[in-house]
Amino acid sequence: MLAIFDERQFLHRPLTRIAGGELKRSPEQPERIAALLHGLDEAGIAVQPPREHPIDAIAAMHDRDYLAFLETGFQAWRQLPGAGPELRSSVHPSRHMSRLPQDLLGRAGFYQADASCVLVEGTWEAARASANTAVDAMARVLAGEDAAYALCRPPGHHAYRDQAGGFCYLNNAAIAANLAASQDARVAIVDVDVHHGNGTQALFYNRRDVLTVSVHGDPAHLYPYYAGYADEIGAGYAEGYNLNLPVPLMSGTEAYLAAVAKAYEAVRQFSPDVLIIALGLDASKDDPFACMAVDETGFRRMGEMLAALRHPTLIVQEGGYPSPTLADSLAAFLNGFVGH
Repeated sequence: MLAIFDERQFLHRPLTRIAGGELKRSPEQPERIAALLHGLDEAGIAVQPPREHPIDAIAAMHDRDYLAFLETGFQAWRQLPGAGPELRSSVHPSRHMSRLPQDLLGRAGFYQADASCVLVEGTWEAARASANTAVDAMARVLAGEDAAYALCRPPGHHAYRDQAGGFCYLNNAAIAANLAASQDARVAIVDVDVHHGNGTQALFYNRRDVLTVSVHGDPAHLYPYYAGYADEIGAGYAEGYNLNLPVPLMSGTEAYLAAVAKAYEAVRQFSPDVLIIALGLDASKDDPFACMAVDETGFRRMGEMLAALRHPTLIVQEGGYPSPTLADSLAAFLNGFVGH
């Protein structure tokens, strides 16, 4: 298996998020990368840098004005009197008002779904490098590699066409899926992150060339709250091409794997040309978000199960936050996948 990683992903260093009504240190820190690289080393998988690709694949899935905001927003913010170290808006559109204003803070609120996706120095460079990593890894799969792992940070699956959210700015897995679909491949995305891949769902909700399947904690009680329910199945022509498999919070390995087994069956019936696994490791019993209780054996079995689909596969890193077992969880999944 190939592993692709770009050192520029270290450049994004958010300071805080709002949790429990307080400003707290963001868990989406560059130290995640060190743990994930250690996990690759444990699994015996060598890492190489990506080739540089034009922005076309990213722009195909994201609004250009939104991309311009990500690229230039923080620099514009720092020129304002009294600007703090992070660009975070305190006002957002609602279901009653949704115009895009000219004011920078208003635009930030329009493009940032929540308080966790701040802009800081280096955010654009890191997010762009993260997406380019997924693009390059997918290009290699399309060129004949059986499997590739894209170490993507910041993650991507909460990002919409024109909105960041949940630590995500560019939807790495969706960009890679669309690249494959543009070459006439049928694509299935299986997202096993503990949080629903709401951005990914939205980007393909009206398409049937990409099957989207998400196993995640019940959104009635967990971020992103407003999407990820079982009755969301796709729209119109694409009805039946989105599958959500919510799992009760704090479920253990067996319950989570039972949902992954349903995802397996949906992909098997769809019979894609390419499989994308959006690999969140935050269902771990040791993850600081403490939402689920999957152990390392569970991640190994998950890898074995998804490898048994026997499709060319791109694994895109999503969540999974600093804990004593983050590296071990990644190694367990990859060992299960490669060893199948």
